[in-house]
Amino acid sequence: MADPGGGRPVTVSDVQQLVRRKDEIEAQIKACYELLEGQKGVGMHEPLVDAEGFPRADIDVYQVRTARHNIICLQNDHKAVMKEVEEALHKLHAREKEKHAKDEAEAMAEAMRQNQSVPQPFAKVNAVTPGSPASVSGLQVDDEIVEFGSVNANNFQNLQNIATVVQHSEGRPLSVTVIRGGRRVHVGLTPKRWAGKGLLGCNIIPLQR
Repeated sequence: MADPGGGRPVTVSDVQQLVRRKDEIEAQIKACYELLEGQKGVGMHEPLVDAEGFPRADIDVYQVRTARHNIICLQNDHKAVMKEVEEALHKLHAREKEKHAKDEAEAMAEAMRQNQSVPQPFAKVNAVTPGSPASVSGLQVDDEIVEFGSVNANNFQNLQNIATVVQHSEGRPLSVTVIRGGRRVHVGLTPKRWAGKGLLGCNIIPLQR
């Protein structure tokens, strides 16, 4: 079956239209059989001539012939439309299957893209002292660190890496990126002397992966 609309994909509406056509043909066939039944029940094969070879006088021969001819034509149409319904359903199912597979592939690709775009955290803030440089910068407890200056998940080995960056950046703003509530947050943190201990005033622990 050529797709309705010259190459247009088969839709549910197309199938419904074909089913309506099938129902109409079946109704017409039924009407023709009822007409034959009304003509002394001649059916499709009863002879239309009497014993002497003359057209039967007890029935409308012309009407019977017409009804029989219509039934044969309608049955052929019915066979053809049933084939179209079957093909249309097959195409519809195939397209649904293809669409489902495509949706799954797209969802998987999107998940992979998101995994790549969200860097892996390597350390976590588990304490921030009020009034400290870390507190002033907006760093919060439970922030997961993905970048601390030049340190990231790829080159992080231990907390000494962070300590070295902090010592070399005293008085200069450091770019820190954290994951907070599932979102990336950028913080400008300036290590410096303050009333408390160290240059940051926060406690950082490595994340076990």
